Amino acid sequence: MAEVLELKPARRAAGTVRLPGSKSISNRVLLLAALAGGDTEVTGLLDAEDTLVMRKALSALGTSFTRETVHGVGGPFPVKRAELFLGNAGTAFRPLTAVLAMCGGEYRLAGVPRMHERPIGDLVEALRSMGARIDYAGKPGFPPLLIHPGRIDAEHRVKVKGDVSSQFLSALLMALPLTGRTARIDVVGELISKPYVEITLNVMRRFGLEARRDGWKSFEVQGHTYVSPGKVFVEGDASSASYFLAAGALGGGPVRVEGVGGSSIQGDVRFVEVLEKMGAEVSLGENFIEVKGGRLRPIDLDLNHIPDAAMTAAVLALFAGGPSTIRNIGSWRVKETDRIAAMAKELRKLGADVEEGRDYLKVIPGELKSNVAIDTYDDHRMAMSFSLVALGGVPVRINNPQCVAKTFPDYFAALRSILS
Repeated sequence: MAEVLELKPARRAAGTVRLPGSKSISNRVLLLAALAGGDTEVTGLLDAEDTLVMRKALSALGTSFTRETVHGVGGPFPVKRAELFLGNAGTAFRPLTAVLAMCGGEYRLAGVPRMHERPIGDLVEALRSMGARIDYAGKPGFPPLLIHPGRIDAEHRVKVKGDVSSQFLSALLMALPLTGRTARIDVVGELISKPYVEITLNVMRRFGLEARRDGWKSFEVQGHTYVSPGKVFVEGDASSASYFLAAGALGGGPVRVEGVGGSSIQGDVRFVEVLEKMGAEVSLGENFIEVKGGRLRPIDLDLNHIPDAAMTAAVLALFAGGPSTIRNIGSWRVKETDRIAAMAKELRKLGADVEEGRDYLKVIPGELKSNVAIDTYDDHRMAMSFSLVALGGVPVRINNPQCVAKTFPDYFAALRSILS
């Protein structure tokens, strides 16, 4: 793919898109299938950079794969010394940190430079409180990490902060069964992105472990070996669905996405509520969503529960009939890039007046500028969300479009298939 992709002006979006597998579900399933006793046949798995780094890491740790089948190791990983490169995949880095702290080996975990800027101190402190031995190879509180054998006390009640990333809690939930003891986790502060923790609990349940919770403040996890369910189907990615559904809202539609719908376990399926508030018409089936559009209304919403799809809403705000505010999105600051700062800068390029706060973004639409070059900051969701600007009837250039390979290598081909 070229280093700069020019998208031609479009006025209409209509058609059907089959979604790739969910990144969030795929990496959780891969990890638990690797830790489980027995073989797991996984269908619908996402084939992209984030799942590739997880598969490579699991292979290095002693897991074997045969086509769609994961051959589980039935407990802690047998390989006790490894150096793992995990790119910018938080869904691989955070859970593997917690799991490897329980495995009694020497491990080094590193990633791309941006991963080394993404905080992990809250997870490390929670693990250290149980007896894990983890050192920082660089700046304290951030990767790379050096993990050493420790004496894990599962009877200790673990505390973890919930206001930076829900992945810290998810990592602990998936790792603690390896101790063989019942463990309890207390969440300190507000837990953000709760639907992603729901995905974790759902996938754990598929592999035979039920984690009990008291609201969102405390969790209890039994110490048992994960057991393969035999077969697992990974549903389509609801975050990726948001771009096509938004295209339907902007370009008239109908646009239908297949692979995710009313039976989804992903929180981002609730992006349809945002579209409805903006004036779009939504049809929801068990395994599909269809959107028709018209004139878009502005919104003022707390989108903490759908932080990834909230980026799509920010771009839609360019086309709404007044100022829109997207609130409680502080987690954007520690994602693949500082998404609040990046989104504000690129929206301003397009003619919007943008107010950027610590955890909110206010977008006041202006006259849409033509042929703007959008910087993507090596962030797949920046590239995908700003591709929608072409539906404003202006050409738009996407710098570094290949960054979409992180989760959706064929994204631009899929988008072109519905534009006219």
